[in-house]
Amino acid sequence: MNVTSKELELISDALTAEGLICKKARAYSKTLTDVELAECMAKVADEHEQRYNALLSLIGG
Repeated sequence: MNVTSKELELISDALTAEGLICKKARAYSKTLTDVELAECMAKVADEHEQRYNALLSLIGG
């Protein structure tokens, strides 16, 4: 798949956002004392990590 420079820029921006959201959600999941909320944040982190990896695969990473 050929990716234009504009598409690559957009994917890069999305990677940055997904990575940041994943890191923050993972950090919250480890600091929350409410077990249900911690599990919810871990799930959110997992979902964003999956999106991050899917985007990365688009650019051959």
